[in-house]
Amino acid sequence: MNELDLRGRLLMGVLRATPRHALTRMVGQAAGWTSPRALARLAIRGFARRYALNLEEASLPIESYDSVRALFTRALRTGARTVAPGETLVVSPVDGRVSAMGESVGGELLQIKGVRYSLRALVADEVLAQALTGGPYATLYLAPQDYHRVHAALGGTLKSVTYIPGELWPVNPVSVASVPGLFAINERLVFDFETVVGRCALVMVGATIVGRLRATLGGVEPFQMRPQRLERRVLEGGGLEVAKGEQIGIFDMGSTVVACFAPGRVRLKPMGVGDRVWLGQPLSE
Repeated sequence: MNELDLRGRLLMGVLRATPRHALTRMVGQAAGWTSPRALARLAIRGFARRYALNLEEASLPIESYDSVRALFTRALRTGARTVAPGETLVVSPVDGRVSAMGESVGGELLQIKGVRYSLRALVADEVLAQALTGGPYATLYLAPQDYHRVHAALGGTLKSVTYIPGELWPVNPVSVASVPGLFAINERLVFDFETVVGRCALVMVGATIVGRLRATLGGVEPFQMRPQRLERRVLEGGGLEVAKGEQIGIFDMGSTVVACFAPGRVRLKPMGVGDRVWLGQPLSE
């Protein structure tokens, strides 16, 4: 066993013994502290330095943020990202890196080489899973230094938003390789869209230290997080029209988005694990 394998096993042993929900609540509360102000300012600047945040593209100067959480969930300044035009062109919904990409053959997605998981379990909806089975998908990982707001990959009608309670495993490579079905057992929000190229699901996956997953569209009421029951909001009037690139949600800490599309209508660009993507960048050909 090499040193990396040993470290990975030790890390997973610690994580299995850790009360991950309690830890997440504690860190989430600390990240939201605004006083004493001097300590909050120190934490904000320390966080920015630790992760080398690109504050030139933030909508506000660093002095305007009153907590680490506010800085972490910062908006971008106008013009910092360009959303590629085209009604049928899929764009990246986030800044991040590709961790998996392919087609959901047999209703399964690749978690990491040699590990697959169920599309139906991911979206917790049999009808939606059937509509997406055989279609392309992209799993995008957001690191702590990334912009943490999520946007629509296509324009269309948002039919429903579903909150699914679950575990809070980390989404780092060690956990992804060690926890079967991690993305389908962690806490998540599922956005179900009808678009000109068929159904599309954008799944925000929570993780350890991710304090909240927030849907931010005007037509979606706030969710009471961690009620330990699935909660589906079907939007009235046939759904809410959403423009491509429009903001739909926010991660309070870093995690993963899985974007799934109907078969035969979208062809994603060939990309490799670790490839960088930016909000609004074309994902399809």
